[in-house]
This record gives sequence, C-alpha cells and structure tokens, in this order.
Amino acid sequence: METNPKKKNSLKHVLFGSLIGTTIEFFDFYIYANAAVLVFPQLFFPGSNSTIATLESLATFSIAFLSRPLGSAFFGHYGDKIGRKFTLVAALLTMGISTVTIGFLPSYASIGVAAPLLLMLCRFGQGVGLGGEWGGAVLLAIENAPPHKRAWYGMFPQLGAPIGLLLSGGTFLLLTDSMSNEDFMDFGWRIPFIASALLVIVGFYIRTKITETPSFENSKKEQEEVKVPFLELVKSYKNQLIFGTFAAITTFLVFYLMTVFTLSWATSDLGIVKRDGLLIQLFSVLFFAIFIPVSAVVADKIGRRKMLIIATAAIAVFGFFFSYFLSSGNIVLVTTFACIGMALMGFTYGPLGTFLSELFPTNVRYSGASLTFNMAGILGAAFAPMIAIWLASTYSVSYVGLYLTGAALISLVSFLVISKEEHKF
Repeated sequence: METNPKKKNSLKHVLFGSLIGTTIEFFDFYIYANAAVLVFPQLFFPGSNSTIATLESLATFSIAFLSRPLGSAFFGHYGDKIGRKFTLVAALLTMGISTVTIGFLPSYASIGVAAPLLLMLCRFGQGVGLGGEWGGAVLLAIENAPPHKRAWYGMFPQLGAPIGLLLSGGTFLLLTDSMSNEDFMDFGWRIPFIASALLVIVGFYIRTKITETPSFENSKKEQEEVKVPFLELVKSYKNQLIFGTFAAITTFLVFYLMTVFTLSWATSDLGIVKRDGLLIQLFSVLFFAIFIPVSAVVADKIGRRKMLIIATAAIAVFGFFFSYFLSSGNIVLVTTFACIGMALMGFTYGPLGTFLSELFPTNVRYSGASLTFNMAGILGAAFAPMIAIWLASTYSVSYVGLYLTGAALISLVSFLVISKEEHKF
C-alpha cells in the first residue's frame, strides 16, 4: 500500500511538466491573438471597413474567455474528484485539437458565413482547454513545493505565458519575413496552427509520466472529497471566489492592453509597420519573462498578497501615462511603454497562481483557483481589446489608461478585503 505514495515526482518533472503544458497552451492561445489582428479581419470578415473587421475579429477572440470558466468548472470538477494528472492531459488535448483545426479552416471566400462560425467554434474549444489547463499546471507545481518556496514553484507554469508569446510572435515574424504578403495570407498563417500538433505530442508524453501530487493523495486518504466541488465553492467560499476574481482582473487587462491593443493601435493608427510592431512586442515580452521569477522571489519573502498589492498600485499609476507614451507615434517611446507595461505584468502575474491557489483547500482547489482566474479573464480581458480600441478611437488613448487605472483600483480593494484564511497543502 505504500509503494504509490512513495513514488514522488522529481523536481525536474514537476517544474518542466507544469511549464511545458502552459507554454503549449499559451502558444496556441496567442497565435490566435496575432492572427486575429493581422489575418482574420481580411480572411474571415471581408466587406467591412478595416476598423469594423478588426472589431469583428476581436469579438471571436473574446469567445475563448467566455468559455474558459466552462473549462474551469468541467476540468476542475474532475481534477478535484479523480486527480490532477488525467485532467491535465485531457485539457491539453482539447486545446491542441481546437488549435490544429483552425489551421485547416477554409476562408469566407470559400464557404461564406460558415467560415467565421467554424472559427468561433474552434476558439470556444481553445477556451475550454485553457480553462482546465492553467489551474492544474499551477497545482502540479505548488502542491509539490516546500511551504517557503510556493511562489517560486508556482511561477514556473506562469512562465509558459511569456515563452508561449515569444514562440507565437517569433513564428509570425519569421513567416512574414520569409514569404510574400500574398503567400502569408494564402497559407503561411496556417503553419503555426498546424505545427502546434508537434508541441502537443511532446506535452502529452511528458504529462503521462507525472504522478499525482502529495496534497491530492493526502486529501483522498483523509476522505476529504466533496460530491460537487463547484457547489461547495458557492456554498462555503463565496468571499474567495468573488474577491479573488476581482483581484485578478488587472492582471488580464494590463496584459491584453499591452499585447493585442498595442499591436493593433500601433500598426493601424500610429503607422508602425507590422514587422516593427511584432518586434516591439517580442522585445517587451523579455521584460515580462524576467520579472516573473523576480516577483516570485520577493513574494516568498514578503508574502504573496503584499507583492500583488504593490504591483497593482504601480499599474494604477502606469495607467495615467498611457497617452504620453502611446500617442507620440515615436517608436522609442512606444517600445519603452511596452517594456514598462510588460515588466509590471511580470510583477503581478508571477505570484498570482500561488495566491489564488492558497485561497482554497485541496478538495476544491482545482475548481476554485481555475474559476477565479478564468472569471477574471472574462471581466479583465474578454472585451478589453474591443473596449480599448473604441475608447481610443472615440475619445483618446488617455481614456484607455484611465480604464486600466480604474480596474487596478478595483483589484486593490479586493486584495484588501479578501478572506485571509490559510489552508493546508
């Protein structure tokens, strides 16, 4: 009876297993974001002016955020009932199949309105997969971590976001540099979607080698399982669900303003060519990646909540400088703006997974952490690029900054009033 519990995940398997899955998932997620700005308006939403086509394309982008809580509820239920391992594999396959299918979709010119409808269906599948992936990957890391290093372990799956973004942006940059615009719009954009199948196979292999986390095994031994984790969350952890969601919205908003909105605004309204826009984005992502581990180290020393409060307050101040940087049209100022914004993103994103996971006990942790994170995605990111483009076009870029500052103030209040109860691991 003791052989299974003794079979522990090695540090290498834990950290690489959590990182590889989120890297793949975010790569898949972000190639859609790039395509939604650079490709889909022309191929799936022709006939409109460029602004309307972009807004229609970004509307399909938002579908994944609406479906992510469904993935959280579904995969979270089974993650809390039968285990983290099986659920992580299933979520990875859901995301992977949806992404590869996009690479084979015919355009509007070939099948008419069915083309954007199929695109929306695939985007829905991407959201469901990522909704189940993130929470399980974070738990795989922190439920194997020593108490004094939970933020450090928990930042490894968070690193999947900048790595996935670097891979997706780099892929699009390579393709646009190596082929004509006609070839890229004809078939080149499909390559990263189809090629993601190779990454999914690697991730699938690694995930099947991982054993269950000690926290989940101990919870099963002590018979702490609940019948329906979602109902238990609503009944006993409303404070954590509600304020955890509002606490995380700024993280989502700042990220999608710094990536999707900034890329779209820079290339369409500031006159920066697409290649330079992608280069700026890729360079700024390095700051995102650097400050994730920095924030995790600080968070393990001063506490996750305190680190997130400091980062969110800094983001609130940053919102007042949107117009100065982004209205200039100066490529140096735009690059500086992107780097500062992504550095702040690293500070808030690094400890967030650990913080949200610590709000819930083991028997509902997968569902609770996933739901708070992905509900925040709806409020903070689903329509953020569309709202930001509308604000900037109708009023000015400074209103986009005020939008970010307002969200940061909501998150700050949430961090202050959320339950401080600690749960065992």
